[in-house]
Amino acid sequence: MRIIVLSGLSGSGKSVALRMLEDLDFYCMDNLPAALLKPFIAHAVRSPEPTYGRAAVGLDARNSAAEIATVPQLIDELRRSGIECETIFLTAADEVLLRRFAETRRTHPMGRRSRDLRTAISLERDLMEPIAQAADLVIDTSHMGMHALRELIAERLGEPRTDRLSITFESFAFKEGIPGDADFVFDARSLPNPYWEPALRSLTGRDLEVIRFLESHSNVSKLIDDIVGFVRARIPEYQASNRGYLTVAVGCTGGQHRSVYIVERLADRFAPDHPKVRARHTAPRARAAEPAGAIR
Repeated sequence: MRIIVLSGLSGSGKSVALRMLEDLDFYCMDNLPAALLKPFIAHAVRSPEPTYGRAAVGLDARNSAAEIATVPQLIDELRRSGIECETIFLTAADEVLLRRFAETRRTHPMGRRSRDLRTAISLERDLMEPIAQAADLVIDTSHMGMHALRELIAERLGEPRTDRLSITFESFAFKEGIPGDADFVFDARSLPNPYWEPALRSLTGRDLEVIRFLESHSNVSKLIDDIVGFVRARIPEYQASNRGYLTVAVGCTGGQHRSVYIVERLADRFAPDHPKVRARHTAPRARAAEPAGAIR
């Protein structure tokens, strides 16, 4: 069994790194309480399911200082028991983190202790120091793009390079912010909105009733065709530069109907020519219906 403990400062790229590990067929859990790390690993070791053979766990500042302090010792115990375990810690300069939070308008997890963002970042550095000191690999993402981060982690994990591009189509809600790992972003908010149909409001773009509604409007299929044409023209450029990943995000107001439907159609359109195509959804209802690790 192989365990990756992924931690770091908020805004340093942990979510991107965890998604990359998921693309590499790791079973991923984010925001796991540190106190539950040992029970989870015990369950994974005893389970006959091969799913847990490679697992990655994200730990962040929502743990207490006492819980964080136990992590290095626990990792040592796992290694002594024969489990392959590695800790990766992501960091960035204060000014970079300040800029990233300003751009995304996210709330810092230490905000409950300090209303000042700079102070919150300092508090988080102190809290996470035990894991940073014990980490096998510390990555400063201050001057690193999303793709460079993915490539560095893949290289560290010994993953074989491939000339086959991994394409992810991702739905999201504009009200929640644009995904940080998106290479291209498309806006579906101008399309007819199933939300205003009472019978469709609680459904998602994966449900037949919503699909029928959207397929009855020609401008929906026209937008899909436009996105397909644009992305297909970019793929040779990504392949020529040896890029391993291409992420295309499609957003609507709530990330539940239009963007979900379009992402599903895009994945279907590209799957015949590209072996590694994934549809990913951020809305809770759509994500709940999504097969884990689904590759077209």
